[in-house]
Amino acid sequence: MQTDYVQRFLFENLDIRGRLVCLTGAWQRMLDGRNYPEDIAALLGHTTALNVLLGANQKGAGRVTLQVQGSGPVKLLVSDCTAELQIRGMAQYEKEKIVPINERSLLGDGRLSVTLEDVKSGQFYQSLVPLEGETLEQIFEHYLSQSEQTTAFLRLKADGGALCGLLLEKLPRADLRDPDGWNRVKHLASTLTLDETRDAQPYDLLTRVFPEELMRVFRLYSVEYHCPYDEGKVKDMLLGLGKEEVESILAEQGEVVI
Repeated sequence: MQTDYVQRFLFENLDIRGRLVCLTGAWQRMLDGRNYPEDIAALLGHTTALNVLLGANQKGAGRVTLQVQGSGPVKLLVSDCTAELQIRGMAQYEKEKIVPINERSLLGDGRLSVTLEDVKSGQFYQSLVPLEGETLEQIFEHYLSQSEQTTAFLRLKADGGALCGLLLEKLPRADLRDPDGWNRVKHLASTLTLDETRDAQPYDLLTRVFPEELMRVFRLYSVEYHCPYDEGKVKDMLLGLGKEEVESILAEQGEVVI
């Protein structure tokens, strides 16, 4: 049973393409030992799901880094995905200020940045947009409309055990192929639930969500958690902080967490 994957597909008669991601084991390894509150884990899960959806569309030695920076209790959500679909990520937040009203109240005002990096050449492209929308789904849809210049539909779900993401993109000839096609597949996509994706084969899941649409399903790509430990970089970081700063952190918290 494949549970950590991203699946690309195409509605051939509609000129609509899509990508589906579902992570269980890789996602749980990212959360291991972090003890994030439920709302923080969900926000990071949404960020990671979109990051993988974007990363699956890159070629060569590309890397996609997605950051959400806010003025609310959640200061930073960051997720990184390589061309090999190796992921890592983290959240920074003020624990004492977490009051789960809605996603936007946790984030406050801020910005979303997406960095596309060519690891071989060292060149990168960065896109910055303000946080516009009440949920991360809405914020990410705004980014896609601004940066990709294409109509998109996004569905994100996450908890401490699994995450899933479904991205649909309307291609230029979609309305000519079927004027009602885009509204129809959006309606069907909105019915997707997180529980449906657990322990489900991606092809079976897609045909269950879109039972009457003709789809071309492409190669299935596996996703893994990969956060290498580099002792030299840790030492350099501690030296960069300086003796006084490190000792003050030790005195206050008993350890330095990197």
